[in-house]
Amino acid sequence: MEVAVILHNIRSAHNVGSIFRTADAAGVDKIYLTGYTPTPLDKYGRVQKEIQKTALGAEGFIEWEYKKRINDVVRELKKGRFSVIAIEQTKKSKDFKKYKIKRNTAFIFGNEVRGLSVKVLEKCDEIIEIPMRGKKESLNVAVTAGIILFSVK
Repeated sequence: MEVAVILHNIRSAHNVGSIFRTADAAGVDKIYLTGYTPTPLDKYGRVQKEIQKTALGAEGFIEWEYKKRINDVVRELKKGRFSVIAIEQTKKSKDFKKYKIKRNTAFIFGNEVRGLSVKVLEKCDEIIEIPMRGKKESLNVAVTAGIILFSVK
């Protein structure tokens, strides 16, 4: 089964690089970068040093693609028979420990502060979350990606 990651409106290049490194280690097949998420190469083909610093070369091993509109990526993946799973805290979210991959799957990780919009969540097949037990209500997006990608296979 294939596993893809969609990074939507991630603002930190360091988080993007960390997710590339983790995704490579977890066996992710492809990363889609959408919205204003920084890419390993800028629009002039120059290496983004902040991504390179934290990815440690993983950006060269894992296939990636940039598309401005997340809706285009979700539509394309669903046509390719992928389940699209959002990682977000909502009233409809299920505990990530209860989710197991049954077919090709794409996981969407959103903005570090705002998360994913309702419009994006409505396009997803499921929404899963990591329950928070402490006083903070969320984890860093790169940490979250690591937990999810190594837990669901």
